[in-house]
Amino acid sequence: MKRMDIIRNAPHVAALARECLFPAGCAICKKTLITGEDAWYGLCADCRRTFPVELENRCLICGKPLVSENGLCMQCREPSRDSHTEMPEEARRRNFDRLLLIFPYTGTCRTLLSAYKFEKNKAVGNFLAEKLLEALRFFLEDFTDPALTPVPARHGKIKREGWDQMEHLARLIEKKNGATPVCRCLKRLPSQTQKTLGYKERAVNLLHRIQCFRTPPSEIILFDDVHTTGATMNACAGALKQAGAKKVYGLCLFHA
Repeated sequence: MKRMDIIRNAPHVAALARECLFPAGCAICKKTLITGEDAWYGLCADCRRTFPVELENRCLICGKPLVSENGLCMQCREPSRDSHTEMPEEARRRNFDRLLLIFPYTGTCRTLLSAYKFEKNKAVGNFLAEKLLEALRFFLEDFTDPALTPVPARHGKIKREGWDQMEHLARLIEKKNGATPVCRCLKRLPSQTQKTLGYKERAVNLLHRIQCFRTPPSEIILFDDVHTTGATMNACAGALKQAGAKKVYGLCLFHA
């Protein structure tokens, strides 16, 4: 084997050695992982094939797959909701320019994210980082010199849970893709957790709670793990634009 091949395959060999010593199995089907590539991703080849990134026929605004619509989904054509009338103008404003939501947060997709986010299966992070990079091609023709920015963790999250899953993905992306830099310029101030809130309350809860602590690049692609109501992504995009960003797109692995 050539020296470059050995260097290239070293992470897979190390991952397989770890799997042999501390077997976890496939994060989806629990099948034994028998190759270095399987161990590196924390998923068997069969399960990896069930997550194709399909970018065709997407809403031009929110990026969700279109069913029978053309160009825009029904929600983006008619964005008004009764609850909007009770919300401040700042909370109702859409700050991002476009979104792409890759996978529905159901079934095996939910299992996959749970293995990564809650079980802290960092091998699955290698797979998710590659899916984010694969989806970037949906956006890149719209940019001249974009930077990637992770959505910041909740206040106190790292102390409570021991890690930040988005920062881990950011580091993996930096290793895999040097062409698009990662810019960490957002922080989240203390606020009520979004999980316990409804649509209107989520948007209001984050008003002025996301801040940009350095001048951001002009073109940014925000990325996050789950898009539920879009309040977090919207608040981040608003903070970036207020700090000087001109174009902000959003990219999420999963959507409710």
